[in-house]
Amino acid sequence: MRKDIYEKMEILSNSAKYDVSCSSSGVESNYKKGELGATHSSGICHTYTSDGRCVSLLKVLLTNYCIYDCAYCINRVSNDIPRAAFSPRELADITINFYKRNYIEGLFLSSGIISNEDHTMTLILRTLKILRNEYKFNGYIHVKLIPGGSMELVEEIVKLANRVSSNIELPSDKSLKLLAPNKTKASVLQPLKYARDISLERERKPIGMSTQLIVGATPESDKDILKLSSVLYDKGLLKRVYYSAYIPVNDKNKLLPSTITKPPLLREHRLYQADWLLRFYDFTWDEIVSDEFPNLDEEVDPKTSWALNNLKYFPMEVNTASKEELLRVPGIGARGVMKILSARRFKRLTFDDLKKLKISIKRAKYFITCNKEFQKQVPFYRENIKAALTKPEPKKIHQPSLFDLQYSNITGEL
Repeated sequence: MRKDIYEKMEILSNSAKYDVSCSSSGVESNYKKGELGATHSSGICHTYTSDGRCVSLLKVLLTNYCIYDCAYCINRVSNDIPRAAFSPRELADITINFYKRNYIEGLFLSSGIISNEDHTMTLILRTLKILRNEYKFNGYIHVKLIPGGSMELVEEIVKLANRVSSNIELPSDKSLKLLAPNKTKASVLQPLKYARDISLERERKPIGMSTQLIVGATPESDKDILKLSSVLYDKGLLKRVYYSAYIPVNDKNKLLPSTITKPPLLREHRLYQADWLLRFYDFTWDEIVSDEFPNLDEEVDPKTSWALNNLKYFPMEVNTASKEELLRVPGIGARGVMKILSARRFKRLTFDDLKKLKISIKRAKYFITCNKEFQKQVPFYRENIKAALTKPEPKKIHQPSLFDLQYSNITGEL
């Protein structure tokens, strides 16, 4: 029976939900105000941008038919699920109709691999051409490139998209061979290399590129994951790596966690924090993880963990430390460092001054001195400081307000 457009949308938007590599943060647009699809440059996708806006996009697959049999994927060929496919015209029409109704600000388009890689990429390209050339849609478009697709198709898509991605999924060739026999790391990275080289040849700012790594499906350590991310950043292949806690969808494969296993969400969170240190705080991967400690400490954030393991650099005097040194103090971010550097030109700062500057010293106080003053409550030993940092905060006793008392008189509850 032929599926109607609403049923297709339900199937294909649901099939796309496991892909987290969709963000337009940092993507710049040359489109002018008033053009169809012109939006603020800070981004699309259901997330919060740096300026606090929540933005939205249509996140959907062109099709969830797929010739690949990746064990961790809900859309693998051997899985018995409802299947559907949009034509390029159908998907372009839906995108424009959603945009005109103010439901979305752009499109994140991925796809299963139907027939072969180039055929799938051709269908994606047709969709983009309808949007850009016929509808003159100048909004944000993020496209998932298909591993194994031709360079000519990648080049055409790069011309029309704001961002592209190609998901590595698993951190090692060994795991890919076991769980995704149709993929190799080289084939996944090849489209990104094409996109980077094409952007450079055209003498334009390199297009934003990203990838996704699944966390917890295979035995690789955080060290393996962060080392790979660092290499990809250093080669200029990526603007962003997304980490996705594995959600078990298959009990048939004994190499994967069972469906009763909870996704490692805290581990995912720590990887994002470590990734932030790689990209913005000049940390190297081997400062964050090591052979001795290959996995991130789940009790404290990676910056605090590094500081606890390197107490020889602390306590640090905020009035004399360099910018690079201050950036390594737990609890003090880049904005806080700039405030300190600016304020200390006029006076020697104290702990009270930091509070007035609205710099949190909850964690930082154990690692800094202010005008030679140092906290004396906790001895300067790794175990003592970590215990203080991880100690549960006492529960606050709720004091009933006048509104609470009035409400309780009406409902009988407090």
